[in-house]
Amino acid sequence: MRADRLLAALLVLQRRGKVTAPELADELEVSVKTARRDLEALAMAGVPLYSLPGRHGGWQLVGGARTDLTGLSETEAKALFFLVGPAAEVNPAAKAALRKLLQAVPEPFRDVAWASSSSIVVDEAAWGGWSYRDPPHLDPLRHAIVERRQVELAYADRSGAPSTRIISPLGVVKKGQTWYLLADTDDGRRTFRVSRIHAVTVTDRPLVRSPDFDLAAEWEKVADSVNALRRSVKAHLRVQREYLTALRFQFGDDLEIRSELPDHRFDLTVAGSSPTMLAQQLAGWGTTIDILGPTSLQRELTRIGEELLSRDTTSRPRSSEVTPLA
Repeated sequence: MRADRLLAALLVLQRRGKVTAPELADELEVSVKTARRDLEALAMAGVPLYSLPGRHGGWQLVGGARTDLTGLSETEAKALFFLVGPAAEVNPAAKAALRKLLQAVPEPFRDVAWASSSSIVVDEAAWGGWSYRDPPHLDPLRHAIVERRQVELAYADRSGAPSTRIISPLGVVKKGQTWYLLADTDDGRRTFRVSRIHAVTVTDRPLVRSPDFDLAAEWEKVADSVNALRRSVKAHLRVQREYLTALRFQFGDDLEIRSELPDHRFDLTVAGSSPTMLAQQLAGWGTTIDILGPTSLQRELTRIGEELLSRDTTSRPRSSEVTPLA
């Protein structure tokens, strides 16, 4: 802990230029005796520091010396503060760390670093009032991962069936607005949706993780397998240029352009997990797009159209049942 305190003392000196032992004690929440010992230790370690006696005295860095404690370039400082800034708005610990880090970066970079941290606001609430919040069990999982401890997990699968198991958490990944946990279990490596976790109990049992484990690479494998299931069916479409942006918004990475045709249309595919799902997504486009296949998708679209037509016919009142307006 003393090394942390000496570093904090040096940051205070850099920020204030001159400081007395009582002022440093108050800043670091230690005794005056401890603060004086820390200042003497910094001087003995070679920091260009000297003391001024008298009423207006104190400890001061020689010539206003500065120490770059991070080795950050201006570009690196901007990038770091740009990322940390939004977290500091909602996390008191991150806010305190940001202030300390600001004192550690080279003085010429501080203004631009602080501007970077305050140049973005993250509003988690969607229009309409829906608010995206991290699941409540995310923090204990993070602690277990860092401390390399196994956890007892109470979990409910997609159907709602509950289970309790001992797992070795390896890492958490945020995909869109959803958090996932990668973990080793008795049945092999598994992926859990954090929002389905009902309870997390961190045990004293250490987990053993391969030094070659790469969370990003493991997640890429998971994402590839999920995408293979999500994209098991592809619809072949031809659309006018004017509808392409809306289709991209609807299907995202599941849309692939094959070619641009001479008549200003695009030949493309959109992917889904089943003909039924794709038919439900495409039905609202009506005749504004041409659906060339597969046959299973065309059959589903025909079924949806016939079902809607039948419902419209049966629910429409007969002319004799219509009550004229007065």
